[in-house]
Amino acid sequence: MPRHWVPAGGPGRLLDSAWGRGGAAVLAGALPVFVFPAPGLWWFAYVALVPWMLLVRSAPTGRRAALDGWLGGLGFVLAVHHWLMPSLHVFIVVLAALLGLLWVPWGWLVRVMLGGRPTVPRALAAVAVLPSSWLMVELARSWEGLGGPWGLLGSSQWDVTAALRLASLGGVWLVSLLVVAVNTAVVVLLTLPYARVAAVSAALAVALSAGAAWLWAPRPEPEHTARIAVVQPGVFDGIGSTEQRLARGEQLTRTLAGQRVDLVVWGESSVGEDLLARPDVAARIAALSRLVGADVLVNVDARRSDRPGIFKSSVLVGPQGPTGARYDKMRLVPFGEYVPARALLGWATSVGKAAGEDRMRGGGPVVMPLPNGLRLGPLVCFESAFPDMSRHLVRDGAQLLIAQSATSTFQESWAPAQHASLAALRAAETGRPMVHATLTGVSSVYGPDGARLGAPLGTEESAAAVYDVPLAHGLTPYAKYGDWAVHLAMAVLALLLAAEGVRSLRKPAPGPSVPPARTAHGSPARPARRAPSPLVRRRGSR
Repeated sequence: MPRHWVPAGGPGRLLDSAWGRGGAAVLAGALPVFVFPAPGLWWFAYVALVPWMLLVRSAPTGRRAALDGWLGGLGFVLAVHHWLMPSLHVFIVVLAALLGLLWVPWGWLVRVMLGGRPTVPRALAAVAVLPSSWLMVELARSWEGLGGPWGLLGSSQWDVTAALRLASLGGVWLVSLLVVAVNTAVVVLLTLPYARVAAVSAALAVALSAGAAWLWAPRPEPEHTARIAVVQPGVFDGIGSTEQRLARGEQLTRTLAGQRVDLVVWGESSVGEDLLARPDVAARIAALSRLVGADVLVNVDARRSDRPGIFKSSVLVGPQGPTGARYDKMRLVPFGEYVPARALLGWATSVGKAAGEDRMRGGGPVVMPLPNGLRLGPLVCFESAFPDMSRHLVRDGAQLLIAQSATSTFQESWAPAQHASLAALRAAETGRPMVHATLTGVSSVYGPDGARLGAPLGTEESAAAVYDVPLAHGLTPYAKYGDWAVHLAMAVLALLLAAEGVRSLRKPAPGPSVPPARTAHGSPARPARRAPSPLVRRRGSR
């Protein structure tokens, strides 16, 4: 290779350029995508932020650190939501740029806490401050209007038993705090040799605390089991797909006759007709209920006949037809089910697959009782990503959580596996089993401790499966006390602000400025030459 192709100064010179540093920030921010399914490198989560943090701490100014935070956030959002590109096209870049702004304060704070040569106490404080700041980013983007809590770092640990136990204490938020704390400790170990002993001590303290919490966390107490059937019809597209999907769902449900199931669950949008307006469709599902000897929980995606608008609704159908138990989806997918500020952003429908008409929202959560006394807590689609929704259902008496979903639009992407994994966290957080039933996969069932039960139904399958699901009683600490880990993070940041405020007040005020003395001719007087110290020999003296 010609010599002039090699940049002078190596990689360091590349980072000195604005474009090179910006590109490095985007790539470093995208690295955590590999910790989520389908790659599922859960262990990588504990160092995935290190390259990004090393880059930010080396920023020459606070403004540059904030910019590195924004660009890294842009890369993170693009990578974690890359499967939305076929639907949103170029608009995903606009959304990523806007959401990336949430990481601006975090980037600035990384440099404040770890830039240069921080003192050992400040480096140790960073192990608490930076995870707390990161959690504020996760909390902000968990708002439904910003896309919801997809890609929380803590959710990457969905298949790790110890992490699920921590989730039962403080939810996914506590797991995220732990993951970022380890990343921060690794940065301290790599960059601050004089603080390594303290960093190792802090890491051990965190590990011991996590271990003690793992041992102390109460385990769900199984009472009995329920036999739950999941019906996954598979992919049907084009003209007539609604009726074809319904017919396939009926065919698969008939195979459950004689298997003594307690409930049959269909996926999201499994019925495309309002059951009040189409009593013939309701009668077909009721006949299935009589055949299998269990109620059927379907999901209706249709314009309602008793009120205006299109709703996505979980509807329970028994042997005599709809039982009256109905839950209308409350939290809608931005652009997929409604367009935020449609008057301003309605153009997104012309460049992607954004919703042509906004779906309507439900009024509140619903707990559905079955004839055998089992109480269901239904959620629809990405509502399973919100920890507070499943927690409220359990506090209202739900014994079994159910998420009805459909990710056929993203069938060949990582989205189906990522979506299914969220149910493990919701189960562990609440101590209640959770069924994740989809139209096209991945359908999974998790026990009250978050462990997967049986084999999932993959995206290539069209099948029905029966799961023996253990039911548990009692409330986990997270179900009882809620988002205390978030409040703890807020308290850490408040203490930081208070400490910095006190520190600024203790700084001595600058003395009054004295104008320089001038000679009679108006020119500034030269400062008097100081006499040499008698301890210093003059040059040439003996």
